[in-house]
Amino acid sequence: MGARSRSAGFWEARFGLHERGTTAPRECVAGLATFMTMAYIIFVNPAILAGCGMPKPAVVAATCLAAAVPTLLMGWWANYPFALASGMGLNAAVAVAALQPGMTWQTLMGVIVVEGALVTLLVLSGAREHIMRAIPLNLKRAIGVGIGLLIAFLGLQHMGWVVKDPGGGLLAQGSFNAKPTLVASAGLVLLMALLAYRVRGAILIGILGTASLAWAADLISPATERLVQWPGQWLAWPDFSTFGQADVLGALQPALAGLVFAFLITDFFDTMGTVIGVGGQGGFLDAQGGLPRLDRVLLVDSLAAVWGGVCGASSATTYIESAAGVSEGGRTGLVSLVVAGLFAASMFLAPAVGAVPAVATAPALLVVGFLMIRVVGEMDLASADEGMPAFLTLLVMPLTLSISRGIGVGFLAWVLVKLLRGRARDVSPWLYAIAALFALSFGLGTG
Repeated sequence: MGARSRSAGFWEARFGLHERGTTAPRECVAGLATFMTMAYIIFVNPAILAGCGMPKPAVVAATCLAAAVPTLLMGWWANYPFALASGMGLNAAVAVAALQPGMTWQTLMGVIVVEGALVTLLVLSGAREHIMRAIPLNLKRAIGVGIGLLIAFLGLQHMGWVVKDPGGGLLAQGSFNAKPTLVASAGLVLLMALLAYRVRGAILIGILGTASLAWAADLISPATERLVQWPGQWLAWPDFSTFGQADVLGALQPALAGLVFAFLITDFFDTMGTVIGVGGQGGFLDAQGGLPRLDRVLLVDSLAAVWGGVCGASSATTYIESAAGVSEGGRTGLVSLVVAGLFAASMFLAPAVGAVPAVATAPALLVVGFLMIRVVGEMDLASADEGMPAFLTLLVMPLTLSISRGIGVGFLAWVLVKLLRGRARDVSPWLYAIAALFALSFGLGTG
């Protein structure tokens, strides 16, 4: 008992569990929920970066390593339940950039290292934190709602409720005759029931329950599309051949300055939106919408971008899926330590993680999106100068699948409407500066 008591006392003293109204078991459940919701990156990221000519097995290990180290640092030093991994969208941009003649994946990883270093300098100078604090509270809330809608929309796509229109339109209705859609829909019903009964660990139970439904569906109808790809082996030694291969000198050539800027502005504001959205959901923000110890969060995130390039996994960034753990009651960095440990283990167990199919996590994304948009009731939508920029922010994010684009449109709209109303002094100089940067980015087609 003495050893157990000392252990409990250590975790309490390190993370302040009681002060934040949580317990170690609850934090562990929250960590599992976050990991299960974002574990898809272990398979999606290598599939995307393989198009750049990168060795897929090595990118699997790189993806896990790029997530584990900064997530561990975020939990231990910043003491927040934020998890980090290779950013979706940024990795796709890497794949597109690889199509340029003469471009190598080593140079692209060098670009990631350079843009991460530049963001780190902005953090160390205090500029990034000043920008965070300059954002009006109404826009901060809109960012959180917009991210919630984006997460929900991604969940709908993964569930098969929304698909690309084969007739050339933007979207079309999915088919409920498809096995993946039926399983995911049943999982959503299960999750709604668990939430309605206030079951602790509802999201994690829902993910595992839906995965079980997928396994059962494959047994019942093996002739149709299989939902679960059982691994041929359960253990695999990590391949670190992409580590340290980033060509930083090649990335510093003037012709790549625009590419560096494009990655920088996306990385900068995607993280800003995620921290505000998830921080608001967890009740971490103060009365002015600020986040305590924000400097630590931003420094870890910027260094994670550098680390992701060094590993060969694209830029690592704070994940909106962290909201899954926060929804489960996770409130401290102990959540992140659990996630980091699971990513580290996944370097060896990557084949086994595939036994949890995408249809099992899709309903969880929809539920997390719902939990995040509830702050919309606290937004000021009565006045046009406050409400319209916020509305554009939360609308553009899901429709463009871009957090940074939504933030940029919102910032520009806020500045313009204040100028038109003759209230230029109500706008922070920092907000003018970043609105101008977004205008430049949009004009150059890089944002």
